[in-house]
Amino acid sequence: MPLGWTLAVTAGATLVAFVVTFGIARWRKRYDTVDTLWGPGFALVALVAAPLGDGSVALRVVTALLTAVWGVRLGVHLHLRNHKLPEDPRYVRMAESAGENPALKLFVRVYLLQAVVLWFVSLPVQFAMYGDSFGVTAWLGVAVWLVGFGFETVGDEQLRRFKADPGNKGKVLDSGLWRYTRHPNYFGDACVWWGLYLLACSSWVGAATVLSPIAMTYTLAKGTGKPLLEKGLQRSRPGYATYVERTSGFFPLPPRRLTPR
Repeated sequence: MPLGWTLAVTAGATLVAFVVTFGIARWRKRYDTVDTLWGPGFALVALVAAPLGDGSVALRVVTALLTAVWGVRLGVHLHLRNHKLPEDPRYVRMAESAGENPALKLFVRVYLLQAVVLWFVSLPVQFAMYGDSFGVTAWLGVAVWLVGFGFETVGDEQLRRFKADPGNKGKVLDSGLWRYTRHPNYFGDACVWWGLYLLACSSWVGAATVLSPIAMTYTLAKGTGKPLLEKGLQRSRPGYATYVERTSGFFPLPPRRLTPR
């Protein structure tokens, strides 16, 4: 199938997925249901695009597999993390400030917007389905993906175990991967998408999707990821300011030595 048709089909599938999820969110009375869809939404795009592409079979299979593994793991992780907690305060505030018909406004501002962002970020995955061969850039992409998936998975598990210990309440996790970066999961997420982008670079048209991993990395490091999370942690964790001074904000680096004041 021509690339243009594949892009149209994945756009339609993405929109349907978010509309259905919005209906589930309304039924559950929890708008943060959209967080669970984020990862699996990318898996859906990959699995829809793979049989429609006409590129290298190996490239299509590996791209779809890596995207699906990352997406499903993230979806399960976020669901297990969120379902025992109250509704995410971000969505509560948005609903309270939406005025009349908050459901419609949340659908447009959250669900529809995230559908557009997801489809745009997934462009390297879709373009990779039309790559000619599984070459050097593809192998490099797999390596970068593995580094990112490792950082994200291990970082999330270390944080889960830390939070599960009642003795750590109010404390700051500064061991394991969290000793070298304040956000190993965000750094890993960015690496995953740069790895998938490298898979798309088997063709020149795929290489043109570079704005997608840039957008994902910017969102994690400068947009709604790291800055919003750290703003809340600065207020709730007394030792977080010191942790910020000695620990890299995104890229893993050895911790800085602080001079006594």
